[in-house]
Amino acid sequence: MTAESTVPPPAGQQPRTAERAVSVLAPRGPVAGRRLPAGRSRRRTRRASRVSLPLVDLAAALLGALVVPGALAYPLVIALLAAGVMALNRHARLYDTALVRGVLDELPAVCGRIAVGWTAVAAFSPLRPVPLAVVAGAFAVHCAAACAGRAAHGRRAARRRPEPALVVGPVAAARPVAAALLRQPGCGVRPVGLVTNPLDVLTGPAEGPKLPVLTTDQETHRAVIQNGVETVLVVGAATRVERAALLRDLAAYGCVLWELDAGSPSYGFGGRRESAGQLAGFSRRLLWPAGGPRRGGLGKRVLDLVLSGTLLLLVCPVLLVCAVVLRVMDGPGVVFRQERIGKDGRPFTLLKFRTHRPASAHEAATRWSVANEQEMSRFCQFLRRTSLDELPQLWNVCRGDMSLVGPRPERPYFVAVFSQTHPGYRDRHRMRTGITGLAQIHGLRGDTSIEDRCRFDNAYIDNWSLWQDICILVRTAVLFVRPTGS
Repeated sequence: MTAESTVPPPAGQQPRTAERAVSVLAPRGPVAGRRLPAGRSRRRTRRASRVSLPLVDLAAALLGALVVPGALAYPLVIALLAAGVMALNRHARLYDTALVRGVLDELPAVCGRIAVGWTAVAAFSPLRPVPLAVVAGAFAVHCAAACAGRAAHGRRAARRRPEPALVVGPVAAARPVAAALLRQPGCGVRPVGLVTNPLDVLTGPAEGPKLPVLTTDQETHRAVIQNGVETVLVVGAATRVERAALLRDLAAYGCVLWELDAGSPSYGFGGRRESAGQLAGFSRRLLWPAGGPRRGGLGKRVLDLVLSGTLLLLVCPVLLVCAVVLRVMDGPGVVFRQERIGKDGRPFTLLKFRTHRPASAHEAATRWSVANEQEMSRFCQFLRRTSLDELPQLWNVCRGDMSLVGPRPERPYFVAVFSQTHPGYRDRHRMRTGITGLAQIHGLRGDTSIEDRCRFDNAYIDNWSLWQDICILVRTAVLFVRPTGS
């Protein structure tokens, strides 16, 4: 979980989807001076899945109402409940398929709006004599049905073709963004073209995915029509100013515009930059339709203390067995202590079970991962493969050196190297390092790309919330049953 590499992994090589680039077909007629259609007519071509989510909420409201005895005798109450919840969800853009979310990400918003609906029903409707326990049961069934329906909808959407998107910006910045999106097909967005200035085509790098390069507004309009583009990714604030006219046209056409931070973000003393989630590890901000992010506040340290303390108590027998086996097989020195860099660049001593004995302290500080080396015993390989060797870091969390969720800490030697070769690497240290993180649940563990890991770590910090931490912990627990090693 702590090993990193400056060499791009085989998985980071250009995927086959990049080779099958979507071409921009020649127009059937003249396009000079052609304008985009009105936004309202464009929105009529939205996918049918925009209708399925309201139907899911309607069915969930009916299931919840069935729990209440005699509720079917008040169809107007049920209709108002469903309509109210659907109106609240629409206001929160929970029906916008262009805003890719997971069911866990939506859970607080969905359940919160259902709670508002049932509170109004219990307080002001003819059902108010119904016992509170029955109303609570109806609320629970309503939430379960809505979340299950959204999860099924999400799985069905994941099997379909990802959302086609255009990347707008200089070639030097747009190509790496497109390549990163193609390396993460699960993000739900697939770039189909790069929009840039003609001069950038001559001066920009040729390396990267083989996507059409669009240099005129007419080519861009044609690509939007023929590829069904509803998502536009704007790389950098300067692009937003330089291509303002084109972006206004795309917004009027019904496209959702996102600004991606593809460079090394400049963080001032004021703290966090405004952001609205991440896409393949890039921090993004919604430009159109207007919207802003939400951010959690207090609770991260409380969550760390409660969960790490509880886990330490629960895994004490496992820790004891691992320590005894290591002591018998490999002799003294069961716990491995190593200096790592934490929040604000402060060093701390990280604890792990010793699975390998380096030849010297210099080798321990500068040698790369030894996770698959043959000289380790089978039990040590088992500890590494299942990440059980990381369990002593729960004590680091209790002490405050680390958090349960955050960027993985690294040794001082590699922090210095990566900070010179990867822009933004030092920005990872704005938050406590963690046992798991956003990069790890996206498969960036072991010998994987530092560039991708750095981007995901900074995106996690930009968009931090307590609920995001809980979602990452849940996904880490799921991944634990099919370990891939550290």
